[in-house]
Amino acid sequence: MIWKISMHEISMLTLMSSSVYCGLSGILKLNSELMDVVEWELMSLSSSSIVFTLVFDWISLMFMCFVFAISSSVLFYSGSYMYGDKTFDRFMYLVLAFVASMSMMVLSPNLISILLGWDGLGLVSYALVIYYQNEKSANAGMLTILSNRIGDVAILLSIGLMSSLGSWNFLLYSYYMEDNWIVLKMLLMLAAMTKSAQIPFSAWLPAAMAAPTPVSALVHSSTLVTAGVYLMIRFSAAIEGSTIQSVLLIVSCLTMFMAGLGANFEYDMKKIIAPSTLSQLGLMLSILSLGYANLAFFHLLSHALFKALLFMCAGVVIHSVGGYQDIRVMGSLVSHMPLTVSYMSISNLALCGFPFLAGFYSKDMILEIAFLSWVNFIALILYIMATGLTVMYTLRLIFYTLSGSCNINPMMNISDEDFTMTNSMSVLGMGAIFGGSVLCWMLFPDPYMICMNLTMKMVVLFISVAGGVTGYLLNMMNITYELSSVGKYKFVVMAGSMWFMPLLSSMKNSEIILTSGGLVQKVGDKGWFEFYGGQGLYYLFSKSFFILNYLQLNSVKVFMKMFVVSMIAAMLHIY
Repeated sequence: MIWKISMHEISMLTLMSSSVYCGLSGILKLNSELMDVVEWELMSLSSSSIVFTLVFDWISLMFMCFVFAISSSVLFYSGSYMYGDKTFDRFMYLVLAFVASMSMMVLSPNLISILLGWDGLGLVSYALVIYYQNEKSANAGMLTILSNRIGDVAILLSIGLMSSLGSWNFLLYSYYMEDNWIVLKMLLMLAAMTKSAQIPFSAWLPAAMAAPTPVSALVHSSTLVTAGVYLMIRFSAAIEGSTIQSVLLIVSCLTMFMAGLGANFEYDMKKIIAPSTLSQLGLMLSILSLGYANLAFFHLLSHALFKALLFMCAGVVIHSVGGYQDIRVMGSLVSHMPLTVSYMSISNLALCGFPFLAGFYSKDMILEIAFLSWVNFIALILYIMATGLTVMYTLRLIFYTLSGSCNINPMMNISDEDFTMTNSMSVLGMGAIFGGSVLCWMLFPDPYMICMNLTMKMVVLFISVAGGVTGYLLNMMNITYELSSVGKYKFVVMAGSMWFMPLLSSMKNSEIILTSGGLVQKVGDKGWFEFYGGQGLYYLFSKSFFILNYLQLNSVKVFMKMFVVSMIAAMLHIY
C-alpha cells in the first residue's frame, strides 16, 4: 500500500516543525537576552550601505513560532474546507507566499528589506481577497490594496528620510530619534494605522471578509493586520516621549469604541468577528502608545490564538449550514455541533477576557495598567465602553447562533463529523485555554506590581457583567419587538456602518473623484484648455501663416502699403 500525502499535509508538517524550532529558539533567546544578526552587504552608495539583514531575537522568533503554528493549522483546515475547489493548488501557493512575506517582515530590522515583506503582504492579500472572482470580491480587493498603498508610500518616504542617518537599521537608530524626527515618526504611525486598519482606514478590514474563511483566520490573527502593530513595537523606543503617543492613543481608543459599537448592529457572522479584530488592534496600539510595548506584544500573541480559532469555528458553522453567513438563519447549534460550539465558546470567552483563558492574562493586565497610567478622561471612558461592548456583541453572537431558537432548515445535515477541521481546531483550542498563562509566565517572570483600590479593580468585572446583561436584554427586545430599531433608524445606520467609513472610503470617494474629473474635463479639456490649447494654437498659427503667405506674394499693392507705413514711421522717429 502506497501512503500518499497531500500538499496541505506536507505544508502543515513543515510549518509545525518550523514553529516548534522557532519557539524553542525564542525561549533560549529570551532567557539569555541575546540575539543573532545575519547581515549581507549588497552595495555601498557614498556613505550609505545597502545591506540585507535578518535579526533573530526573542520577539521575532516568538512571533514566527505563532505565525507558523497558526498557518499550519489553517492549511490543514483548508484541506477539508476547500475540498473540491478547482484552483486549490493556487490557493495553497498564495497562502504560503503570504506566510513567507510575513516572515520577511518579522525578521527584517532594516526599513528597505522590511518593504519586501510589507508590500508582499499587500499584494498577496489582494490576490486572496479576489479569490472568489465576482464583483463584490473585486471591489473589496481594490479597497484593501488601495488603503494599504497609503502605508506603502509612507514607508517609502520614511526610507528617504532615514537615509540621512547613514543606515536604515531602525533597531539601532530608533533610540536616537529625537523630537526633530517628528515627520518620520508620523509617517511610520500612518503606515501602522493603514495596515492595522485604524480610523480613518478601517473600512478595508470588514471588506476583506470576501476572502475564503481560512484566509480570514490567518489574516486576522497573526499576519496582515498585526504587521502595523509589530512595526510600532519595533519603533516603540522612537515614539516614547513624543507627541505621537497622544495622537496614537486617541485614534486607537476611538477605533476600539467604533468597532465594538458597529459589531452590535451587524448580522453577518464573519463581519461580527472582523470588528472584534479591529477592537483588539486598537487595544494593542493604545497600550503601546502608553509606553508598554512588551504588553502590546503579549496581547498580540494571545489574541492570535483565540481569534484564529474563532474564525475556524465560524468557517465550520458556515460550511455546515450551507454557506449562510447571516446569524438570524442559525440557532440552537449546540445540539447539532457540540465540539465546534465548545471551541467557539472558549474563543468567545477568551475574547471577552474570561478569567484564566488566553485573553484574560493580557487583556486584564492592559486595562489595569491603562487605569493606573496618566490617561485623560475621554480615553478612560472609551476603554470602559469598548470593554462592555465587546461582551455585548460576543453574547449576541452566542445567543443567535449557539443557543436561542432553531431557525435552520431541517433538511440540512449538520454535524461535527469532519475530523480534519476539528483536529486542526484542537491545537488552537489548547492554545486558547493554556496559551495566555504560559506566555505570561515566560514573558513576565517578574510580576508587575499593580496597586489599585477595590473600586478600580472591580471596574473591569463590573463593566463586563453590565455589558453582558445589556446585550442579553437587547437580544430579548429584538425578538419581542421586531422593528424597535426603526425608531432610532439614523443612529442604527450610523453605528452599524462604522460611522459611514465604508461609504466615505468607497462610494463617496469615487463620487467626488468622478464628479471633479467630469468637471475638469468639461471646463478644462473641452473648455478653456481647448480654447487656449490645441484648437486655439491651431487657429492662431493658421492666421499667422496666412498673413505671412500674403506678405510673400510679391504684390505691388502690398509693397506700396509697406513703403507708406515705413515712411510714416521714419518721419515720426525724426520728429
